[in-house]
Amino acid sequence: MAKGDYPPSYKNLPIPLREKAVEIANAILEESGDEGIAIATGLKRAREVMKKNTKETVKKKKTN
Repeated sequence: MAKGDYPPSYKNLPIPLREKAVEIANAILEESGDEGIAIATGLKRAREVMKKNTKETVKKKKTN
């Protein structure tokens, strides 16, 4: 996916989430060549990464 050329499911996402989803989707697309799977999996994995990062940030703030 070219920068700015997002699938409809990515257009209204927060920018950090969208960028991570595009990064993951591009890697999957390179391996599999299936755009539909790449888009769906990229978004799912990006949400997981962002959720994990948020939890780690909150945990660090509580210990400081």
